[in-house]
Amino acid sequence: MGAIEEIYADLDADVPEGEFREAVEEKVEEMGGLADEETAAMLIAHEVADGEVEGVADVEPGMEEAKFVAKVTSVGELRTFERDGEDEDGQVINVEVADETGQIRVAFWDERAESAAEELETGSVLKIAGRPREGYNGIEISADRVEPADVEVDVDLDAADTIAGLSLGQSDVDLVGLVLDTDTVRTFDRDDGSEGRVANLTLGDETGRTRVTLWDDQAGRVEELTAGTTIELTDGYVRERNGDLELHVGDRGGLTEVDATVEYTPETTPIEDLEIDTTVDIGGVIRSTDPKRTFDRDDGSEGQVKNIRVQDETGDIRVALWGEKADRDLGPGDEVQFADVEIQDGWQDDLEASAGWQTSVTTFDTGGVPSTAEDDETSDDETGLGAFTGDGANSENGTTTDGHESETEREAADTAATDAATTDATTENGTESGADDGPIEFTGTVVQASDPVVLDNGSETMRIETSATVHLGEELTARGREADGALDADEVF
Repeated sequence: MGAIEEIYADLDADVPEGEFREAVEEKVEEMGGLADEETAAMLIAHEVADGEVEGVADVEPGMEEAKFVAKVTSVGELRTFERDGEDEDGQVINVEVADETGQIRVAFWDERAESAAEELETGSVLKIAGRPREGYNGIEISADRVEPADVEVDVDLDAADTIAGLSLGQSDVDLVGLVLDTDTVRTFDRDDGSEGRVANLTLGDETGRTRVTLWDDQAGRVEELTAGTTIELTDGYVRERNGDLELHVGDRGGLTEVDATVEYTPETTPIEDLEIDTTVDIGGVIRSTDPKRTFDRDDGSEGQVKNIRVQDETGDIRVALWGEKADRDLGPGDEVQFADVEIQDGWQDDLEASAGWQTSVTTFDTGGVPSTAEDDETSDDETGLGAFTGDGANSENGTTTDGHESETEREAADTAATDAATTDATTENGTESGADDGPIEFTGTVVQASDPVVLDNGSETMRIETSATVHLGEELTARGREADGALDADEVF
């Protein structure tokens, strides 16, 4: 075997041997005799290998060139535009391609654009080389070289219009889904000084569930939509957040209410199977609710939390609703699903679920159908649990969160009220303690376990000065003397 054959055999790239030899000959001629065929072959091998990626998901902005094989999922329209300072118009066509790892947009310009419009069709498999850059809807490729590839790429074209068919980098997404939950509009400051708006909703279909992020003019749509509404989402694009895919809708996209039936069946983890430090979906019937409580964050802002207890056929668990979720009109008998709750360690070795900014809350009619706002009224009648017994577990220009609980904040805030909310202590039977020097008792739930301990009896809070070890959520009685709005406890039991 000659030197060129050996170098080609070691080449880890999909290049026909004939093309490789032609490139070697061109390289020898280009260097004017400064390199023999073996040296030229080594140089070509290096050039060919440089830029090869494992899949579409590995393409990153800043690469000089990226090379990959992918299947055409859609071909856009050929567009003509005026170039600044030039008499001749330009042409461009955008083509969506995908492989097993994700989807990406490829832009063909001028002569390549005309050829792509004439020759490319959905399902074509191409070997693509081009320059990656950050586009409006994510990373895109400006094509330099494209040729047909006689290989198999496992991409299901029919799955593209479902939630389960979403892939990283995908754009021009159109799908119909059921609104499961909505959040409020939030504002943020962009680097250029302008104010942006963002909101989220949760969308479900027969194949799954996804979080949708709406930007600027589209953000206000969450105020017009309610759970149970079927919508058509157009021209969305897919991003990754915290390891999950989510849909984004900007100025080019939109949401339209449609008269269509979309089935969504929640898959939840049985409560008896929950494990600490996991993020899962749970569901069941609300057994009881506690009053909403407020607290001060370290940054001076005010937060709020509401605890409820949810039961399925395997057990029950306390769920802490943070921020705006504490305002949800939920009561005993409501059938509900909490998607993406964090399972944490509660008091007395019990587990508890934390429903923060990433959690979607969906209430259901019997049979697992999301309810509208009118259906969310508290009911004393328990509904069935059949929809919650499944076996499964489970920026554009800026990113914001609601500022709800962090792990540290959660401990400070599981809580109830702050020192400023503390009022005159009362005895367990409601008698005012006043200025009496005698000992008093205060019974309540631990809503702050740090120094000072804070108890809440449902109508007021009391600071407790004690060295005893207590746990959040524990109900206990402190006995001692009250001074300066705090109870100096001799006993805690």
